[in-house]
Amino acid sequence: MPYDSRSALPDSVQHVLPAHAQDIYMAAFNSAWDEYKDKKDRKDDSSREEVAHKVAWAAVKHQYEKGDDDKWHKKSS
Repeated sequence: MPYDSRSALPDSVQHVLPAHAQDIYMAAFNSAWDEYKDKKDRKDDSSREEVAHKVAWAAVKHQYEKGDDDKWHKKSS
């Protein structure tokens, strides 16, 4: 199900990502939720929710990386 606020995100997202990264996650998840609603649009047997979470994490990893301190940091440009 799409998320309408950061507080609705899973704990595994809220407790590890900075606020901006959470916004990226939420936007990407919601977009993927809409885009992959039909099973034929998914590459494997993953559920709509699994695909949306994968897309969301990929979007976060495009701009953020996990540091040696186990915290997520914005990538330098």
